[in-house]
Amino acid sequence: MTREHLVHQIVVKKSFLCVGLDPDMKKIPAHLLQYDDPIFEFNKAIIDATSDLCVAYKPNIAFYECLGRKGWQSLEKTMDYIPQSMFTIADAKRGDIGNTSKKYADTFFEYLDFDAVTVAPYMGIDSVSPFLEYTDRWVILLGLTSNQGSDDFQQMKDSNGIPLYEKVISKAQEWGRPDNLMFVIGATHPDSFGTIRAMAQDYFFLVPGIGAQGGDLDMVVKSGRNPDMGLLVNSSRDIIYAGSGTDFQNDVRRKAMELQQKMAAHITL
Repeated sequence: MTREHLVHQIVVKKSFLCVGLDPDMKKIPAHLLQYDDPIFEFNKAIIDATSDLCVAYKPNIAFYECLGRKGWQSLEKTMDYIPQSMFTIADAKRGDIGNTSKKYADTFFEYLDFDAVTVAPYMGIDSVSPFLEYTDRWVILLGLTSNQGSDDFQQMKDSNGIPLYEKVISKAQEWGRPDNLMFVIGATHPDSFGTIRAMAQDYFFLVPGIGAQGGDLDMVVKSGRNPDMGLLVNSSRDIIYAGSGTDFQNDVRRKAMELQQKMAAHITL
């Protein structure tokens, strides 16, 4: 998907919401367990309830891999069901030596036809560049993540007081462009958003951490937006597990709509 198409969807839907499709067999509504593929049925219901309210879906690959062959089949069926107009993100956090990264890129871009994949930058350019070779596909590089452990390495400072995540974001802009590279920036670091936006003015940020992890949407938009909005704000648990009954889709839609309406107030494109 091109950047222009993504921005168009944000304007048309008045939303920059990304819904995380992280299905847990222990958490999905019990009545779905009677189906041959409960994971797909769950995802299908989520998509039906939210596709007019969001611009992106982000399956977390671990929730499918852990189920073996059936999990991959559920993922394939889910990808086939997601409307073509949606931006799709494989939350896989891959990153390995070049020939291995090439195979990961083939998996997610050719076989599964995702628009984007999350990539870990620790091994440097040769682990990232194979993903950047694809036209109209995106690398979403881990920058400053929302988890507590981000303190362990990402915020370590050098002798000049520059944290590692700033070096990663600066260096990566030598590898990719604003039309094929995004950064993961967690909403749990509101004080850093302004600095990061100044460093990467034209780039999109994928923002986890709103809702269950305590991030604040208004603060993220205030400090992190750019002229194209430049944000995809992800919500997973808060939306997909908003209900547990046979009518859980209604609760899912209500929760997604609450967030979309808050976003609409910020859309001035």
